[in-house]
Amino acid sequence: MSQVQGVGEAKMAEGQDSKREEEAGTKLKRNLGLFDGISIIVGIIVGSGIFVSPKGVLFYSGSPGLALVVWAMSGLLSLVGALCYAELGTMIPQSGGDYAYILAAFGPLPAFLYLWSALVVIMPAGNAITALTFSNYVLEPFYQECSPPDSAIRLLAAVIICLLTAVNCRAVKLATKVQDVFSVTKVFALLVIIIAGLVYVSNHQENWATPFQGSTGSPGQIVLAFYSGLFSFAGWNYLNFVTEELNEPNKNLPRAIAISLPMVTIIYLLANFAYFSVLTTTELLASNAVAVTFGSRLLGSMAWIMPLFVACSTFGAVNGGIFASSRLFFVGARHGHMPRLMALLNITHLTPIPCLVTLCLITLMMLSTSNVLVLINFASFVESLFITMSVAGLLYFRWKQPNLHRPIKVNILLPIVFIIVCGGLVCLPIYYQPQEVGFGLVIVVSGAPIYLLFIKNKRRPCWVNNMLRGFDEFVQKVFYAVAEEDDPLDPVDSPQLDTSVDGTAGEKSISVEETERFISSPNRDKDL
Repeated sequence: MSQVQGVGEAKMAEGQDSKREEEAGTKLKRNLGLFDGISIIVGIIVGSGIFVSPKGVLFYSGSPGLALVVWAMSGLLSLVGALCYAELGTMIPQSGGDYAYILAAFGPLPAFLYLWSALVVIMPAGNAITALTFSNYVLEPFYQECSPPDSAIRLLAAVIICLLTAVNCRAVKLATKVQDVFSVTKVFALLVIIIAGLVYVSNHQENWATPFQGSTGSPGQIVLAFYSGLFSFAGWNYLNFVTEELNEPNKNLPRAIAISLPMVTIIYLLANFAYFSVLTTTELLASNAVAVTFGSRLLGSMAWIMPLFVACSTFGAVNGGIFASSRLFFVGARHGHMPRLMALLNITHLTPIPCLVTLCLITLMMLSTSNVLVLINFASFVESLFITMSVAGLLYFRWKQPNLHRPIKVNILLPIVFIIVCGGLVCLPIYYQPQEVGFGLVIVVSGAPIYLLFIKNKRRPCWVNNMLRGFDEFVQKVFYAVAEEDDPLDPVDSPQLDTSVDGTAGEKSISVEETERFISSPNRDKDL
């Protein structure tokens, strides 16, 4: 125990004593402070959504008035969900977010299905949408008489994804520095929109004469409007993916949530009010780049700043999405639910380079289409399904483990209301959009046979094991990467990765009993 404490002290003195830093070993470092946490949440949330979703929310809701109601409710629902995640994140302070919570509550199969869906759909689709939005706004000023070519949009999106993957491979501090800078830039861009809109509406109120005219009464249409609104708030749970890299997570995680979510909700409402005040419903629905159309209408010779600001905004969002989502798959690989190569850390930079490169390749495949609204509806359904399951895990632990140490404990009504609302968001589209929902469910269910054949089944032919081992060695050599050493900052009872097998960890490393022992350990917070 004294040896563990000694290494833990060396970890806390990182940056002051280089020799002791080397003794800490090869592992993820706690380099993220409160401002970094706020920047990650704001940087990911304020991405492409606020510059894409106003069209989707208005299209499905039918009127500016109802659209603003949807925006406000989307922000409130995201805040409730974030507060529930604050309890989960401080109760189970492990990176991986939804994956860690579903694993602890419901076991390995549901956790793997989430991980599989996130790898195939949720994370790559989200990053691809943001990169496509970046491309649209950058290219829009060069094609004033027509729309930018589809091939040019996708090619530029691919370039930005590769560039930011390289930044994240280089260093955690470099990635967070990029995130901090562009988070400030994107908030400034929205402030320009808000101020210009408020000045304009002081003398022009004609767009608000009948704000609710044309509102839809269809529950399915309202749900789809919520999908577009919630997509703009997507990312409120991403800080939970990097809990192990956050300094004092019990304090900084809830603080970052409490500061960022209300701020983003107010900014979104004012930005949409500005959009609707300046642009008519017809103009807004006809635009593929709402902020550019807004700037052209209102800013005159300074209209060029809008594409620039939006490009900065989406640039930062792609960076934050790549940073956070790669940690999800890294944690899944540590527990044996992803190939072992995704749990390798580069020796020089201490970043999960193999995991980042894998995610980059899958995201590039998502660029086979540039239809953003289809990607939004598809990804939102799958993500809502598993977010509902994560919050259900909170209720499960309240029932089964009422005495667990909870640094933050929300009112029991919050998770109940959240589950009811999200349940409606998941179920109603089954009737109104059966094709997209059916395809999403097929993606989720297709992970079950993969789990049974490659994760649960340990009796594989020797030639398969040798092939996997050889491929792991090849990846280690190419990326100069090794498996993460046991982290002395984690409790001794926490599940550990068994790297003695040919490419996956043993099933023992992810037992629910071990995870429950971890979250109920009395020494957990001391070790953290």
